[in-house]
Amino acid sequence: MAVNKKTEFTELDQKLADMSKAMSHPARIAILRVLAERNTCICGEIVEVMPLAQATVSQHLKELMGAGLIKGTIDGKKSCYCINWEAFKEFNSDFNTLFGDLQTASSNQSCC
Repeated sequence: MAVNKKTEFTELDQKLADMSKAMSHPARIAILRVLAERNTCICGEIVEVMPLAQATVSQHLKELMGAGLIKGTIDGKKSCYCINWEAFKEFNSDFNTLFGDLQTASSNQSCC
């Protein structure tokens, strides 16, 4: 039986990995761009501007929501989404810290 060793890593590393995974598809990046450009809650228009089926867009939205990168409300068949800017600020800060830590750690070493 396979053992999940995810808990062996820091909470921050797990969070960064989860957020990165949520953004790891070009359709999700495109959805985030649409939401940022509109800068408002968007309902059905996301499907209209994406070259994907409604069910596929819904699955990508679900992944982005699961990671906390977008917020949404669902009222029957109507769903509205917007970017969760607080989560993005935290994500950006965490990645900047990671990159800074990596640069600091490698500055004292020579590499091939």
